[in-house]
Amino acid sequence: MTDSTNSETTATAIETAATADRVIVLDVVGLQPHHIDAKRTPTLESFFPSESVTNLRPPFPAVTVPAQTTLATGQSPGEHGDVSSGEYDRERDAAEFWERDRDGRDRLWETASDEAGLTTGVLNFQHLIGTSADVAVTPSPIEDENNDILEMNCWTNPDGFYDDLREELNHFPLHNYWGPGANEAGSRWILAAASEAIDRFDPDLLWIYVPHLDYVGQSDGPESDAFDEELAVVDDLLAAFLDFLSETERWDETVLTLVSEYGFHEVDHPVFPNRAFREAGLLETDDDGDVNLPASDAFAMVDHQIAHVYIDGSTDAAREALAGLEGIDAVLDESAKADRGIDHPNAGELVLVAEPDSWFQYYWWTDRANAPPYATEMDIHAKPGFDPCELFFGDEGLVSLDASQISGSHGRVDESAFGAFGLGGPAAPAFEGEESVDATDVTPTIVDLLGLEGKLAMNFAGSSLRRDRE
Repeated sequence: MTDSTNSETTATAIETAATADRVIVLDVVGLQPHHIDAKRTPTLESFFPSESVTNLRPPFPAVTVPAQTTLATGQSPGEHGDVSSGEYDRERDAAEFWERDRDGRDRLWETASDEAGLTTGVLNFQHLIGTSADVAVTPSPIEDENNDILEMNCWTNPDGFYDDLREELNHFPLHNYWGPGANEAGSRWILAAASEAIDRFDPDLLWIYVPHLDYVGQSDGPESDAFDEELAVVDDLLAAFLDFLSETERWDETVLTLVSEYGFHEVDHPVFPNRAFREAGLLETDDDGDVNLPASDAFAMVDHQIAHVYIDGSTDAAREALAGLEGIDAVLDESAKADRGIDHPNAGELVLVAEPDSWFQYYWWTDRANAPPYATEMDIHAKPGFDPCELFFGDEGLVSLDASQISGSHGRVDESAFGAFGLGGPAAPAFEGEESVDATDVTPTIVDLLGLEGKLAMNFAGSSLRRDRE
């Protein structure tokens, strides 16, 4: 089965309408159009009826940071360079996940604020520290040299906004945002903070990350009873926020934009490329059991159903080591990376794509005694790959080492795991067409809805969905 990223040009369009006074973007991770119905998600169905929602085709790879940057810039990962939720620095031979700073990104909320004078806001995206958005909130706990949290904190614009939020809402519930204790508390806090941001700053554009379905999508899978139950939970969370929003002064001029970064695949097969490299003598470890990247000839930086293979030596040797692994759908070389829109220097020499029922785990050991100390800890910055096992308590530490527990994953791009795109609210124009919307079309569409076409120095790979623009 192939990973389909190239499909027919979208025929979906929205009717020409007057520009919106305000756009609120709800980024509900894991949501798909078929999840929206009167029984499970009555709030979403009331604001986004079926005719106003369609599939959203994510970028390749369909993982958090590439998807977020694509949605907010209108560019593909091959253009903006976020090819994974982690980064491999070839000069330092270091793989780092979930870095916090802006790092030169130029997203809609920054450009619309800097160049058009709009008041913009964004809550809980990655890479927000240093953003010029007028209102921004992102977790930034104070940690020691071992990445142990000393004090919970958030970085905000304006400075001091987190102090005000903490007085109203208490500390951001980081341990409910990710890990074995993940639940709806993180999304509830974010939506409450969004209400505070609207009440205090009245942004013209506010982008809100709602992660709740991400947890159950991975732990239990998208077809589980648990996922259905959590659909109702996230719908209730959104109901409280939308009730508040509908009472604000600018409600009649508001467009709600619904996006989802990706949907989930049901999985039951973890794949371990670094074990294959270790057995082939291509990956080396140090005395603590950690991977020794400078001494290794091949290393796979894994992220759900995608793995970037960084090679210092023979590509043929790396391919040969991977040949016996089941669960790999494709091994992308330079030409194939270009076909998938991920031909960027940040990408690995090879990129692995998992079969729909498979996903990649970073482990290079088979004996628990040879695992690095952080393997059973919540240490997202130290691990050189994404670890969904952090959603489960372990027998010998906080985090489980049983990869067989994971039931859902994402990253490969095929229609079964497309996200959702919808327009709602009193100022929303009507859809025309039923084809999928590409992730690169989202920002140019919002630009048009806000009346900013031709006013921003942004280059889009996609195009606005508005037709017959005035």
